[in-house]
Amino acid sequence: MGQLTSDVFEPALLELVGDFLPSNQVTPVICCGMVGARQGWIEAPYLSVPCKPPGIGNAIGPEVKDPRLDVHILPGVSQNLPADVMRGEETQIGGFLQNNPGFDGAVCLPGTHTKWVQVSAGEIVSFRTFMTGELFSLLSERSVLRHSLVDEGWDEAAFNDACNDAMTSPQHLSARLFALRAGSLLHGLTPSKARARLSGSLIGLELAGSRPYWLGREVAIIGAVGLAGLYDRALTGVGVSATIADAEAMTLAGLSSAFVKMKEQNK
Repeated sequence: MGQLTSDVFEPALLELVGDFLPSNQVTPVICCGMVGARQGWIEAPYLSVPCKPPGIGNAIGPEVKDPRLDVHILPGVSQNLPADVMRGEETQIGGFLQNNPGFDGAVCLPGTHTKWVQVSAGEIVSFRTFMTGELFSLLSERSVLRHSLVDEGWDEAAFNDACNDAMTSPQHLSARLFALRAGSLLHGLTPSKARARLSGSLIGLELAGSRPYWLGREVAIIGAVGLAGLYDRALTGVGVSATIADAEAMTLAGLSSAFVKMKEQNK
């Protein structure tokens, strides 16, 4: 999205799906996520919590030139206090609820900007965003720590210990981060241990901040297998058993649900 201006979204879409569009009919295309942001194709105004995951009735349609296209963009969700927004995750939540209609608890959507979402009675009640993934990327690629994280190795014990330390005393996080660099210089701390400790420290800090969402609640994690697994193991360390759902599958389920409802409305 960040590489496109509003007039380039339709050509970009056609580059992806043009070969699959029949020439003699109009094909509905349902989109979600940052395509509906202010800097996207066209802004789809947020729904405010508490609300059900946005459906086709909340979608807006940008003007298109190709007569084969009928584009619908689902809106995101916003929260006034504390201020927060999401675009795309609400569709994943909708897909998850389609498959788990009785779910009542917390949904964690790990990623660059991880979301913790309270869901009850089929509605998104409240949520908080944690910049854990972006912090990991910045620290591992642009800070002094990059010199200590030169490979993709991993040490599970180091990850678990760092999670626990960050949750127990989050006020020491910045000192523990620099200790990764000092440890590699003085004590031969390996890149695999340093990388795992960095990840564990940031996820542990996030769990300390999101405690009101997961403590004593049913928890579902919607994410890519590797990252969802890290969160699952971190939650297991504090006695929480989570259900894991694949992010791509939940996105498709949410979009499919919107498509079915659109067909029902058009009958």
